[in-house]
Amino acid sequence: MTASAFRVLSVIPPMTQLNTPYPSTAYLTGFLRSRGIDAVQTDLALALVLKLFTPAGLDAIRDRALALPEAKRSASVHAFLDSFARHRRAIAPTIAFLQGRDSTLAHRIAARELLPEGPRFAALEQYDHLNEEDGGDPLGWAFGALGTNDRARHIATLFLDDLADVVRDAVDERFAFVRYGESLASSQPTFEPLAQALAAPPTLVDDTLQALAVAAVERHAPQLLLLSVPFPGAVYGALRIAQAVKARWPGLPIALGGGYVNTELRELKEARLFDFVDYVTLDAGERPLLALIEHLQGRRGPQRLVRTFLRDETGAVKYLNLAEPDVPFEDVGTPTWDGLPLHDYLSLLDMLNPMHRLWSDGRWNKLTVAHGCYWKKCSFCDVGLDYIGRYETAEARTLVDRIERIVDETGQTGFHFVDEAAPPKALKALAEELLRRDLAISWWGNIRFEKTFTPELSQLLADSGCIAMSGGLEVASDRLLTLMKKGVTVDQVARVTKGFSDAGILVHAYLMYGFPTQTVQDTVDALEYVRQLFLNGCIQSGFFHRFSCTVHSPVGLNPQDYGIELIPLPPVSFAKNDIGFIDPTGVDHDALGVGLRKALYNYMHGTGLEEDVRAWFEHLPFPVPRTTVKKHRITRALTQRETA
Repeated sequence: MTASAFRVLSVIPPMTQLNTPYPSTAYLTGFLRSRGIDAVQTDLALALVLKLFTPAGLDAIRDRALALPEAKRSASVHAFLDSFARHRRAIAPTIAFLQGRDSTLAHRIAARELLPEGPRFAALEQYDHLNEEDGGDPLGWAFGALGTNDRARHIATLFLDDLADVVRDAVDERFAFVRYGESLASSQPTFEPLAQALAAPPTLVDDTLQALAVAAVERHAPQLLLLSVPFPGAVYGALRIAQAVKARWPGLPIALGGGYVNTELRELKEARLFDFVDYVTLDAGERPLLALIEHLQGRRGPQRLVRTFLRDETGAVKYLNLAEPDVPFEDVGTPTWDGLPLHDYLSLLDMLNPMHRLWSDGRWNKLTVAHGCYWKKCSFCDVGLDYIGRYETAEARTLVDRIERIVDETGQTGFHFVDEAAPPKALKALAEELLRRDLAISWWGNIRFEKTFTPELSQLLADSGCIAMSGGLEVASDRLLTLMKKGVTVDQVARVTKGFSDAGILVHAYLMYGFPTQTVQDTVDALEYVRQLFLNGCIQSGFFHRFSCTVHSPVGLNPQDYGIELIPLPPVSFAKNDIGFIDPTGVDHDALGVGLRKALYNYMHGTGLEEDVRAWFEHLPFPVPRTTVKKHRITRALTQRETA
């Protein structure tokens, strides 16, 4: 069998995202085609949602909801049943509107005349105080008189969120648009939760997904099926797909890979997983896939597989890893979205903040500037794993060649560079090459807020089409940033982010709480820094993550260096990633997190910036200390930039 006669089908399982394809299958499909292999792809996450949220899909959901005893019907289910006819009439036009197929519907949706409003619409009430002078319109402050389309997309997104809640409450308790069945797979030491879920009678969601999977395999007739699982919330869906395919085509090889596998299944011993899939591959997929394809073609023995788990003839899990060099980043080829329904994705608007909304609003071509992270020192990060530790770049002309080919293929000029931390030198070269070719694109990405990003470089990036940047500030505390080996200071972050903002580039800060030895005082001071960063126009968006210790990070590997004691894990045969720890400070970080998230939500909407940060912790049963940060600390840091 020649390479060209061997067809590989790559599948995006539910759930990942609905506004744009998750890029893993596009990368693999483009790479395999560059090697002469017949590669195709499909997005079953999007297909599942588009099948459920139709008039016929809502009929089936209604049947399940009516079968529930009255006492078990949630508020979402009651609202759905009470106005079912309106839901059914509105669903198809709303989906078409969110796909950009019928912009004229915006006026009726924005006027709140067309869509029935369930419990999710209570969120609009929290906007009331933001613009009380706007005639009682809770969204007027955000969208104004000219924002009809955006206003309508936000309302339509709430409508879909209501329906997702109905599916969860009446059909499948695991269902969610992003974290579908996440708890079944995330850091689960054994396969038992997944095994029980997969052995249970299928729900309407399961039946729908499995029918879509069978249809996709019938349509493409592959010799190898790839299931890419980037997150724990995609594992259950992937295995339901595998279950249906194995029942119909028991001899079709199935391989499992992706970010979740690379992080959590590195010590896999669970043989039951191989009732569903035949191979599990680790890290960058190019080299393991080439080896696996050669093996399936009879040109390579199983002992010569690369970074691959399988179940041997004794029933035990075996790891095979012939030492072969990875495919250089320069040679991985250009991602392709060929075969994916690019015009069917839903442009959702769940967050009104202009920076925050980029993650769910619009279809972005996903691309990487470099493989891995050039810093790879942060103590909370899995710095030893391939996706961080192996750093490789490509020349700017190669990257822009890829960009031009992608624009030609998709007709869309928006790019999201999904690097762990795009290197400033590479971004500078990329910007210069984009300008040299006079190529008009819009792009955004993720970086470290290091001093190399001067105001001059920020302006160059803006001139080349950069619209937004995200980066990790983590805990805004110089002591903790040093302990994290982050390589930045709060003052430095202020100056870098202000440079981006002054160039017209939106800035999102990843924030963290609960890091080892973080005290209540540290938390209050960090929030004060964040408040001042918003107040001074340095950042426009942010998100607080609860610190999680992972077994592959420096904190997890050397807990004594961070003043903590790890809680021993039970015997692990399946997923191993998060690990609990005892912090001698004894701080209730979860309680503090409620105030942090509330403060940040308000800051992103331009409110509460003049309030004492202690006001956000009024719900706590204990007093929080006054901040020790000077009132104009960030202002002075920005002034120092001008005289430095």
